[in-house]
Amino acid sequence: MAKLTRQEARETLFGLLFETEFQGGKEPAAIYDLACEDREIPNDKYVRESFFGILAKASVLDAVISRYAKGWRADRLSRVSRTVIRIAVYEMLFVEDIPMNVSISQAVSLSLKFGEDKAKQFVNGVLSGVFKDIEANGAEAVIAEAVNGIQTSAEKSSEESDSAENA
Repeated sequence: MAKLTRQEARETLFGLLFETEFQGGKEPAAIYDLACEDREIPNDKYVRESFFGILAKASVLDAVISRYAKGWRADRLSRVSRTVIRIAVYEMLFVEDIPMNVSISQAVSLSLKFGEDKAKQFVNGVLSGVFKDIEANGAEAVIAEAVNGIQTSAEKSSEESDSAENA
């Protein structure tokens, strides 16, 4: 099988991640291996590293997405939009050899191909916000703020649980 173009690799990655949304509890390695067997997906470095990287960093990616998806939490987005945005944000924050404008452009293309008509503007708006913040403050600051937000949420949840138990 021929090597995938980067666009084909992104579409393959999108399919794997989208499928994972419906495989609750199944190990990512099992999903990946089965998909590679069933679909004869070539052993593509970008697909493999991005698939496992996105799943490993999903909580950070979702915290970043929630910050820029004005009024929307990542878990409330459509599966298509969430998956597309996760791919782009992962590339923007963790993949140095892909220019951010390429990640945004490809995400918009994926949203046009797999999402609803309105998804294009939403995806572009969220990613533009992420882009501007990375440009102004750096990827490390965006990641740190997301991690801090996750920790703060976890602390609030713990405090609320403690209050409920003591009531």
